[in-house]
Amino acid sequence: MSARPTFVYELEQLNIELIKMGAMVEQAIERSIEAFREQDHKLAQEIIQGDKAVDEMEKNIEYRCLSLILRQQPVASDLRDVSAALKMVTDMERIGDHASDIAVLVLEISGTHIFHIVEHIPEMAKVSIQMVHDAVKSFVDQNLDLARQVIQTDDVVDDLFAKVKSEVVGILKSSPEHSDRGVDFLMIAKYLERIADHAVNICEWVEFNRTGNYKQKQIL
Repeated sequence: MSARPTFVYELEQLNIELIKMGAMVEQAIERSIEAFREQDHKLAQEIIQGDKAVDEMEKNIEYRCLSLILRQQPVASDLRDVSAALKMVTDMERIGDHASDIAVLVLEISGTHIFHIVEHIPEMAKVSIQMVHDAVKSFVDQNLDLARQVIQTDDVVDDLFAKVKSEVVGILKSSPEHSDRGVDFLMIAKYLERIADHAVNICEWVEFNRTGNYKQKQIL
């Protein structure tokens, strides 16, 4: 097999691995929110343990990317594919970490119907999960329009986070004895906001891959 077909094949395999990792972290967020909603400590423990698999996949993808660079010596446009994938996988690993962070908090929170005490956390979770899904899809499909749509959606998550903060302040004022719980709610919302930020990062690397520009600067 000549160099170019080999590179294309390896790049296809890389994209398959990225899709798998994207599905893993997306599921991790969904399960962490489910554990929060159901107060399922067993599920929370499984999510925390499962983060090791995400870390292992990150290492495997990084190895594949570096191997491609060293063995295939890609030209500029191909190098953008691989270098963007290297950056993307770091953001996906951090998303997995934040899903695990939420699971850790689930183990510390107790009480019935706590999921609905802060009204806007469920909506934050829904939007953030969709952003991650669309970010990975935009990378694999090289869909710049979808990537830019995800970047714009980050404003929705930021607005929801501001509403969660207001709700937590209300809890602290009305029930100061639940201050610890209020802080935990705020941390869960903060992790969801960070997940959305990492989805935006992925989409910025999609733009780099398509245009050579990163944060409005020409790089490659």
